[in-house]
Amino acid sequence: MKSQGSADMDIPFSYPVKVGHISANAVRVRIEANAEELLGLAKLWNVLTVRFLKAELQISRWKKDGVRIKGTVEAEIEQACVVTLEPVVSQINEQLEQVFVPEGSKLARLTLDGQGEMVIDPDGQDLPEPFVGDTIDAGALVTEFAALAIEPYPRKPGVEFSGHTEDSGAEIIRPSPFAALKDWKKD
Repeated sequence: MKSQGSADMDIPFSYPVKVGHISANAVRVRIEANAEELLGLAKLWNVLTVRFLKAELQISRWKKDGVRIKGTVEAEIEQACVVTLEPVVSQINEQLEQVFVPEGSKLARLTLDGQGEMVIDPDGQDLPEPFVGDTIDAGALVTEFAALAIEPYPRKPGVEFSGHTEDSGAEIIRPSPFAALKDWKKD
C-alpha cells in the first residue's frame, strides 16, 4: 500500500481508521463508495464505469500494536470488450485480509536464513504491512483488492477474434548449425 499516514490523494475512495480506537473485539464496518468516488475509481482503474463498490470489514487489534482488517469486497464495473469495444459488465467478489503494524515493528521484519536470503512462503500469509502515524486507510485497501480482481482483457460472451491466424512458426525450417560441417572431411 502507499502512504498510510494520511488519506492518499491518488486514491479516490478513502475510509480512515484511527488505530488508537481499535479494540481486541472485532468491529464490523460497512463502507460504500458514493457517486463522486465511483467516478474517480473508474478513472483510476481505466474502466467505462464503476456501478458500485462496497465492503463488509471486520477491524480488530492484532497482537500488541497491529491491526487486522478482514472482509469481503464487492463491485460491479463496466469495461470495453477487447474485440468489439462494446460494454462488458463484470462482477467483483473478493475476500481480503491484511495485517498492519507500526513502521519499524519487529513483527514486520523479514525472516532470513543462515546465508542472509529472505525466506518467503508463497502459500503462507502475507507479511504485515507497515503504517505511519495513527491512521490506516481501509478504503485504499478495499480499492487495491478490487483493482487486482479486474479482468485485464474483458470479452463479451461468445465473441471470438475472427480473421486472425496465429503464426506458430511451425512452417519455418531452419538448418542445423552443424549442417555445414557434414561435408567436412578430415584429411
